[in-house]
Amino acid sequence: MSRASLPAFDFAARRAHVLDRLDGGIAIFRAPSPVTHHHDVEHRYRREADFFYLTGFPEADAVAVLDASADREKFVLFVPPKDPERETWTGRRHGVEGALTQFGADAAYPIEELEQHLVPMIAGSGPLHYRFGREDAFDRRMLGIAKSGWARRPRTANDIPLSIIDPGPIVHEMRLHKTPAELAWMRVAIDIAAEAHVAAMREAKPGVGEHEIEALIEYTFRRRGAEGWAYPSIVASGHNATVLHYVSNDRVLEHGDLLLIDAGAEFGGYCADVTRTFPVDREPTREQRDVYEVVLEAQLAAIAAIGPGRTFESVHDVAVEVLVDGLRRLGVLDADREKAIADGHFRPFYMHRTSHWLGMDVHDVGAYRRDGGSRLLAPGMVLTVEPGLYFSPAYPDVPERYRGIGVRIEDDVLVTEDGCEVLSAAVPKRLEDILALKE
Repeated sequence: MSRASLPAFDFAARRAHVLDRLDGGIAIFRAPSPVTHHHDVEHRYRREADFFYLTGFPEADAVAVLDASADREKFVLFVPPKDPERETWTGRRHGVEGALTQFGADAAYPIEELEQHLVPMIAGSGPLHYRFGREDAFDRRMLGIAKSGWARRPRTANDIPLSIIDPGPIVHEMRLHKTPAELAWMRVAIDIAAEAHVAAMREAKPGVGEHEIEALIEYTFRRRGAEGWAYPSIVASGHNATVLHYVSNDRVLEHGDLLLIDAGAEFGGYCADVTRTFPVDREPTREQRDVYEVVLEAQLAAIAAIGPGRTFESVHDVAVEVLVDGLRRLGVLDADREKAIADGHFRPFYMHRTSHWLGMDVHDVGAYRRDGGSRLLAPGMVLTVEPGLYFSPAYPDVPERYRGIGVRIEDDVLVTEDGCEVLSAAVPKRLEDILALKE
């Protein structure tokens, strides 16, 4: 599917929603500077999610101001100006004129004029909203601008608190609830990831390097038009699968290995996050199959627990119950279910949570708890479901037959009006279906 055929995002509506919640104040969002890889080489630039969500502006070193004060421009952009010499080296810029004509700014200025225009805006506004913590240098710059603006406030403004409020809760609550347009783009990202996983299942066999599978996956991402990976791909064979964030990807697959692949594409700023584990040979060992079936049972039960009005935490609770029962059947745990859960006996083998939000960031924004309890799921939310079991070869209190086995199964799941939809269902996860691909 081409990008042109996908629905456009209504950036103006998003900004209007934020403006309605600023109580006469202003909110400032920053597109950070590129990050140096080494010496004078920069990492490929990834747009800051909140900034892009509200503006659609793709360049670094820019600032967006949403101003809810009366009788002033509501959307102001400060951007890198046109510079033919710099653009020869680093690519064309939209400039001030493009900010106005292409991105709908009510006013736009060169980024170098930020203090000149922002200080009087702060002086004449209500509360100031800005999120610290991304760039130390720009944080210090913002503190200086805020202090200068506050110093210029008229005496009649003394009743306005001199404080800086994080705008994240406003924007992140919006981002948590995906619109149909956002879901259309997410579906493409997940479909691309699905194709890459299936290609890897077909290619994986003894003698192939983890790095070769990684290359195939990321080739598929780019061939299908994704920006690239949503996170560094995990291609973990054998005992490497017991390391949760293994990314060396430098081992050669051997007979009898399980291969754990955790890989997702990013498309249009939206992420996929999919994990599968499968044997590189025709058949798994009995022990590998037993562990796998426990994890699959837990994942299916957790997905079945998803629906509107159910709690986010309940998805994890269901997965843990099934995993604990499975660990008891495997002979790894001997305590009863309630004690094993209450005392955390399962945690050496399942040390992470079952779910996280998914969207413009892999671990996407949005509160997990509200009103003193676990958040209720609602239509339009997308979360992962990714139980696993990991038996480190160095862990002594495990039957030897299981040591070195690591299994995780992860899908991306949309909460719907009447339940849920597994967006990544195109990737097989029953062992028989995966093995059929290798015939």
